[in-house]
Amino acid sequence: MVAYTASALKAELNERGWRLTPQRETILRTFQNLPEGNHLSAEDLCDLLDKAGDPISLSTIYRTLKLMARMGILRELELSESQKRYEINQPAPHHHHHLICVRCTKTIEFKNDAVLKAGAKTAIRSGYHLLDCQLLIQGICPNCQRSLIPV
Repeated sequence: MVAYTASALKAELNERGWRLTPQRETILRTFQNLPEGNHLSAEDLCDLLDKAGDPISLSTIYRTLKLMARMGILRELELSESQKRYEINQPAPHHHHHLICVRCTKTIEFKNDAVLKAGAKTAIRSGYHLLDCQLLIQGICPNCQRSLIPV
């Protein structure tokens, strides 16, 4: 996994016959500057960019998020059934996984090198180039468990 700069993104896009548009660069920069632990949906990103004075159409955002996820720049996360969320795909040692409450969607990030090593080993053995390795654990948080208990 590579930490992406605008020039690295430009080079990879050019290699594939695409170009680095101002919108793609803005979206990359937004995710690079996002505080750790934040996950954005396409709609969240659209609102954030509008407020920052960099409006980008929602359809362009959706296409760019999908493209950057396929390239391994962003991680596409299904933290809830309602919508996909995205975050920058960090190389190790910043690589992390998610524990999510299926009722309130509270999310905890955690690190586990064994998961990443197993994914990398399997990818190499199979001739794959590893873009991402993520574990999503679903459960019910303590607060939601308390609300399930009949009184």
